[in-house]
Amino acid sequence: MRIPEETVERIRQSTDILEVISDFVSLKKRGSNYIACCPFHNEKTPSFNVNPTRQIYKCFGCGKAGDAVRFVMDIENVSYGEALRYLAKKYGVEIEEQEQTPEDMLRQNERESLLIVLNFAKTFFQETLLTTDEGKSIGLSYFRERGFTNPTIEAFELGYTLDQWDALLKEGQRRGYSRDLLEKAGLVLSREGTSGSDKKTFDRFRARVMFPIHNVSGRVIAFGARILKTDKNQAGGAAPKYLNSPETTVYHKSQVLYGIFQAKQSIRQEDVCYLTEGYTDVISLHQAGIKNVVASSGTSLTTEQIRLIARFTPNVTILYDGDAAGIKAALRGLDMVLEEGLNLKLLLLPDGEDPDSYVHKVGAEAFKTYIREQSQDFIDFKASRWLTEAGDNPIKRAEGISDICTSITKIPDPLKRQTLSQRVAQVFHVSEQAVISEINRLLRKQQEQGKKDSERQQRSGDTNKSASFGNAPGLVAPSLDDINSLLDGFSVEPSEIDPSGAASTAGQFDKEERTKSVRTPISYQEEECIRLLINYGVRELEPGITLCQYVLSELHEINFQTPPYDVILTLFREAYSHGDILTADDFLNRHEAGEREIQNQAIHLTTPRYEISEGWLKHEIFVPSEAEIGILADAAYRNILRIKKMLAEQRMTVLQQLLRESSNKPPEEADLLLTEYMHFKRIDVEISGLLGTVISR
Repeated sequence: MRIPEETVERIRQSTDILEVISDFVSLKKRGSNYIACCPFHNEKTPSFNVNPTRQIYKCFGCGKAGDAVRFVMDIENVSYGEALRYLAKKYGVEIEEQEQTPEDMLRQNERESLLIVLNFAKTFFQETLLTTDEGKSIGLSYFRERGFTNPTIEAFELGYTLDQWDALLKEGQRRGYSRDLLEKAGLVLSREGTSGSDKKTFDRFRARVMFPIHNVSGRVIAFGARILKTDKNQAGGAAPKYLNSPETTVYHKSQVLYGIFQAKQSIRQEDVCYLTEGYTDVISLHQAGIKNVVASSGTSLTTEQIRLIARFTPNVTILYDGDAAGIKAALRGLDMVLEEGLNLKLLLLPDGEDPDSYVHKVGAEAFKTYIREQSQDFIDFKASRWLTEAGDNPIKRAEGISDICTSITKIPDPLKRQTLSQRVAQVFHVSEQAVISEINRLLRKQQEQGKKDSERQQRSGDTNKSASFGNAPGLVAPSLDDINSLLDGFSVEPSEIDPSGAASTAGQFDKEERTKSVRTPISYQEEECIRLLINYGVRELEPGITLCQYVLSELHEINFQTPPYDVILTLFREAYSHGDILTADDFLNRHEAGEREIQNQAIHLTTPRYEISEGWLKHEIFVPSEAEIGILADAAYRNILRIKKMLAEQRMTVLQQLLRESSNKPPEEADLLLTEYMHFKRIDVEISGLLGTVISR
């Protein structure tokens, strides 16, 4: 169902973009705006900008931009309607919609349907835990033995699944969920019967306690399940202790951290994330008041998981078991964390202990003290093991230094590398220069290897290109008929002019693709014109004359050549013909199909990348603002002149080409072309004089 427009407006009015984005990224104030490392691409220096006044965001690195609704759509990969429902739920805005029927669900995309059915399963497992005899006697008893309280069970939405083959399947189908959808969500399995004709379908999880896995926004995307009794699988072997959901459209285990939804606010407040291995480690520490903790959920730590942590803090402390497996896991993830530019500490618990058992053994305060006193940076962590193993063996000590230097080379910040080289020299009692030389040697080796890999890939790519280059498009010379078609009218279409200003065959290149890859000189002036209209269209340059009125009158019968700017100019013309002048808000809230580019352009043109430092004001350094009437009028005047000058130059380029090809034509036709050329030449010279441009005559 479509959400009524008045409800959409209520949702927009209730939404605060800072609160929405802060659920996914840690924002820092800079001037009047807020910045962060972009959640949509990997970066070390923040280029993600949030404007609380206009309620928009823009990344100057990857170009992602939008309002709060668009952010939810992009970060959660959901539709416009689902993003509105997410915001409505967050801000308590009631949406009057009819209850969904199975037919309604079929009309939704697969991702939305999976999230709905997974939420149903979560609720079913919760109710089974709390209301059935089996759930209370087995599942709830287990959680009680682990020391989990009711608020903790509720916070992590823990559940239980019955020791039956099809309890969830039957209830799901009764509620209108198809077997196919339940299977795609990883909740049921299907196998061919012995005869090959019958398909047997049964629950994936049976007789297990259930740990729902949430995404950053709190939606259930998968489950982890632990068996509580010794059981046999169908092949006669022991059933696995832990069983997890398979990869689905909504669940990719390498990109998910267990507990991130419950931990994100605390991670931001404490400015550190504790990383553990298991579900119960997270839950026990959370209950003990250590809430800034997540788990890799039994998988090896991945780059995507590290980047997820980096959205909320640059500081990570790895808490692993003190046995050999724990040490190995810590070492395996160490370099990956450093490579992403995060600050790393490691803590190995006493042998035989894990975070869950140790916090129950010593209590919350003692555990916090242990973390504070026993955590080591990666240099001390590695050095203590190398020095213990090496003793007085100089070869082993050299290997240890080289190993630690290898980790240092993973750090992208050269200043950090310099500082850490001093620490290595102090720990191993060697000269700092020797450590720096080793780091530089390793960096050169990595660069040489990277260069070899690039050359190998390039050679492979060139081989592939040579096989198809002969059929490459865009290499045909323009025909006379194509050029003659340019004579009609003053305005030149984008397809008639290549980026250098020379005539080209119309329609040889895809217009949108060329706009993305190579911009024409005039497109920059068209962009500036649209920027002035969007930001200052309603401003009066003189009493009774707005900037919009002035620009539209000067550009009468001139169409822009760059598609997004031409569309926006047309919208301004249509609105002005009805007595209205569009503002930035008219473009920022566009979510209909095909309007994404208009919204992106509006955000790009209303979001300056840099702001004047407040320190300048303290020192009474004042910079004129373009919003001042005199400066604004001059900017609009000069922009119009440049557009007209470039159009004249484009026409002159076409006429020059025609004159070169007119040797076989009647002299009268050549004279007409020359007369027209001189006309545009005079326009070009006159505008150049007004702009103060020196040109050759």
